[in-house]
Amino acid sequence: MLKIKLHVTALIITLFASGCSCKAQNRTQSQKEFLITNYGSKADGKTLNTIAIQKAIDAAFNNKGGRVVFPKGTFLSGSIILKSNVSLYFEEGATLLGSTNPKDYPNMTFEGRPDSPKKDDNSQMALIIAHKASNISLKGKGTIDGQGLKLALNIDSLHHAGVAVDPKYSLRRSRPNETMRPKLFRFSQCKKITIEGLYAGEASCWGLSFELCHNLVLDNLKIVNRSYWNNDGIDITDCKNVTVTNCDINSADDGICLKSYYPGFYNDSVYIANCTIRSSASAIKFGTASFGGFKNVTIKDIKVYDTFRSAVAIESVDGAFIENIEVSNINAVNTGNAIFIRLGNRSGDKPGSIKNISIRNIKVQVPFGRPDSNYDLRGPEVDFFHNPFPASIVGLKGYNIENVVLENIEINYPGRASKGMAYIPLNRLNQVPEAAQDYPEFSMFGELPAYGFYVRHANAITMKNIKLTLENADFRPAFVFDDVKDLRMERIEFPKENHKQLIFKDVKSSTTDNELSVHKTEIK
Repeated sequence: MLKIKLHVTALIITLFASGCSCKAQNRTQSQKEFLITNYGSKADGKTLNTIAIQKAIDAAFNNKGGRVVFPKGTFLSGSIILKSNVSLYFEEGATLLGSTNPKDYPNMTFEGRPDSPKKDDNSQMALIIAHKASNISLKGKGTIDGQGLKLALNIDSLHHAGVAVDPKYSLRRSRPNETMRPKLFRFSQCKKITIEGLYAGEASCWGLSFELCHNLVLDNLKIVNRSYWNNDGIDITDCKNVTVTNCDINSADDGICLKSYYPGFYNDSVYIANCTIRSSASAIKFGTASFGGFKNVTIKDIKVYDTFRSAVAIESVDGAFIENIEVSNINAVNTGNAIFIRLGNRSGDKPGSIKNISIRNIKVQVPFGRPDSNYDLRGPEVDFFHNPFPASIVGLKGYNIENVVLENIEINYPGRASKGMAYIPLNRLNQVPEAAQDYPEFSMFGELPAYGFYVRHANAITMKNIKLTLENADFRPAFVFDDVKDLRMERIEFPKENHKQLIFKDVKSSTTDNELSVHKTEIK
């Protein structure tokens, strides 16, 4: 009897071990590694490895999944296509180096993409491409370098030589159009994407670009994209369920940019946190492309420095809706503008909408000069005289921005405004242009008549615990409100050199602290 029990026990243990072994074997099989050097890749930084790397990816894909490994060394390549259930893993010391030959980047045609009014501005050329792939990842401690400056200059030379003419070449800015220059990543209509741990950048155009993707995770990335123009750090276009955390971004254009190119599609459920951003444009921006929409976006715990334009820019100018946006815990130093919220109408059709915006716990230091003066590539300066610009919330006549809460905001301004530089007196507030069809930017209206906040065409604006400080005197008032309904102001602090610090024009239904009344002036 004892022997039978022992045999049964042994059999159970054997079956259990066999089951565990099978599970372990299945896990091993699902994570099978494909070393790119086994497929002919050379780590000399000179041999073009596009075909060899693609063979490794295809082998992993045909295996129903696997990990394509880049060992230590420098691997030159043109466009490679990532496929479902394939992970690219970069060992420490491994570098994927983008080719500087534009012929190595075909402009892909992705079937099934929706039409966009600006589809010609949104090319599908990149070093790493994925289309309708799922369960893909890029991980490790290696580097992905697009060699963007050399690549862009080669594209420029081919244009001038008449070999590959760019029909949209910018003579004013002496550079090829962005559609002629490859991005670093271009993922379209993909699902379950994870990118973490890498050093990436130096593209000839946008850096990490994602459109119409679901379940995207970007974590612990160092992105330096400063080689040329249109060098955004991360672009997220009409994506859902996105997390961007613990990233350090240094970009010649917008740092993290949410775009919407496709009417009927929109960004939804986006979480951006614990990032550091330096930019020659805006740190975090909604737009400029804004055809569909943006909703349920959380942005928190962001450090911004040496940034030319806005710390946060929220723009709908192509008909998009923007709603349910929460921004908190932003600390920006040496940054050209704190907050810019704009509803415009570039097409001339019905404008979109902006509502339910919460911006809390923001601290910004605005310099007198341009913040990016030490950059090799600098954003274009405005071509008119101006004093330092205020934060702005500006809608359109008849189409107001609605329900914006600003709480615990501290902005340090440089002052030094001069009436000789540019001057709009308070009796000429109508001089500020509507600029409905202009490109959205905090400087788009020219000189503004306030140094702290300029608010026009807005409903339900709440300002609570706002502190404005000046390094030097500014002759302009701290706040100008023009065509505003339901304004609430509590615990507002600002320098009080003169009594005209709050200017109201066509403001209906306002509530302010009693001590502010002496500083309030109504303009007819």
